[in-house]
Amino acid sequence: MSDDHDHDSEYATERTTAPQSDYTNREVAVGAVVAAVGIGITFGVPLLLA
Repeated sequence: MSDDHDHDSEYATERTTAPQSDYTNREVAVGAVVAAVGIGITFGVPLLLA
C-alpha cells in the first residue's frame, strides 16, 4: 500500500536538533559559566568542609 500524502506537521520546521544547530557566542559563554559554577560547587564545598 502506497501513501502519497505529505505528513509534515506545522511544528516540523520549528524543531531543531542541538548538535546540528548553530550556537551564538553568548550561548557558549552562558554554558561555560554554568559549567564553571557547577564544577566550583562540586569541588569547592567538599574542600571547604574538609
